[in-house]
Amino acid sequence: MKVVVAYSGGLDTSVIVKWVKETYQAEVICYCADVGQGEELDGLEAKAIATGASKCIIDDLNEEFARDFIFPMLQGGAIYENNYLLGTSIARPLIAKRLVEVAKAEGADAICHGATGKGNDQVRFELNANAIDPNIKVIAAWRDPAWKFTGRLDMIEYAKANNIPVAVSAKKPYSMDRNLLHISFEGGILEDPWNEFPEDIAVMTEPLSKAADQPEDVIITFEKGIPTKVNGRELSPANLMRELNAIGKKHAVGRIDIVENRFVGMKSRGVYETPAGTILHLAHRGLEEITLDREVMHLRDSLIPRYADMIYNGFWFAPEREMLQVMITESQKFVTGDVRVKLFKGACHVTGRRSEYSLYDDSIASFEGTESYNHKDAEGFIRLNALRLRVLANSKQHRY
Repeated sequence: MKVVVAYSGGLDTSVIVKWVKETYQAEVICYCADVGQGEELDGLEAKAIATGASKCIIDDLNEEFARDFIFPMLQGGAIYENNYLLGTSIARPLIAKRLVEVAKAEGADAICHGATGKGNDQVRFELNANAIDPNIKVIAAWRDPAWKFTGRLDMIEYAKANNIPVAVSAKKPYSMDRNLLHISFEGGILEDPWNEFPEDIAVMTEPLSKAADQPEDVIITFEKGIPTKVNGRELSPANLMRELNAIGKKHAVGRIDIVENRFVGMKSRGVYETPAGTILHLAHRGLEEITLDREVMHLRDSLIPRYADMIYNGFWFAPEREMLQVMITESQKFVTGDVRVKLFKGACHVTGRRSEYSLYDDSIASFEGTESYNHKDAEGFIRLNALRLRVLANSKQHRY
C-alpha cells in the first residue's frame, strides 16, 4: 500500500508519518505544499525521510496561491464573521487539489491528512478532494479506529519516545499554520479566551509596543480588483504579498484575536496575523467606494457572508461558489486605480483614492453652489418615499 500524507513537519503530521507506516504497513510519501511557510520548510525533506517517509515532495505553489485563490477571494471582499480574512481556509482547496494530483502521479492508494475530528480542516480537505476526485480514498488519522492519541500532549510524548523532532513542548503546545496570507495560533493557553496572546510568539506582526514610531504611506494599484503594484512598482502576486507583509509587520498591522464559530458546531479561539491581507482588504474597499455602482456594491455586499461561509466551510470547488465568483468578477471590471493607505501603530487607514473610472463627481457632491444638482428636486423624492410612512401613521391613529 502507498499513502501520500499531507505533511507540514509539525507535530501532528510528523507523528502521522510513523503512525501510517506502522498501522497500514504502507509506503509513505510526504507531500508539502509551499504556500508561503518561509523558513518552516528548512530541512523538511530530511526530517520526513528520517521520520520514515520514502520520499518528500515540496511543491512551490506561492504564485498560484496568490493569483488563483487569494486575489479572487479579495475581489469578493470575503470576511468571515466580520473579522476573519480566511487565511487558513483559502489555502486548503489548493492543497487538497495538489494532494489528489500527486497521489495519482505517484500511483498511491490513498491520501492522509492530520486535521483533527474537532476542526474545520478535515471538512475542507475532504470536500475539496472529493470535488476533484470522487473516488479518492482518504485516511483521516484523528478519526481512524487505530488512532490512540487523545490530544497534543500525548503526541508530544510519542514524538519524544520515537526521536521525532517537533517544535512544540508541553508548555507551549500551540498549533500554528502559516502561509502567504496569514499565520494562525490555536491551542495551549489560548484555549482560555480570557488569556492574553503572548507577544513573544508573534511572527508576521510586531507587537504594538515595538511598532514603528513614524507612520508610513503606501500606494497600491489595482486592475479590475486585482492588486498589481506597490508604490508604483509592479510585482508578481506572491511578491506583492511578501512586500505588503513586510511593510505591515513593521507597523503591527493585521492581528486579530477572535472566538469564531467552527463549521462542526463549536466555538474556537484563535489569534491570526494577516498584515498584507488586511492592507489589501481595506485598500480594495476604498477603491470600490468610487468605482462601484451603489446597487452593484449593495448586492455584492449582501452576498459576502454567504461567500465567506462557502470558503470557510470548504466549498471552494462547489458550483455555488463558482457561480458567485462569475458575478464577483463581473463586478470588478472597473475597479482599477490607486489607493493610498497610512499605516501606524496597528492601524491601516485609507487616505486617498483615484481612478479613471471614478463615479465620484465633485460638481455634484460639492456643498458649494452648482448647476449640476437642483436642491428642489429632493422635495418630490422625499414626499414619494414618505408616502407609505404617512399612510402607516394615519392608519395607526385608527388602530389605537
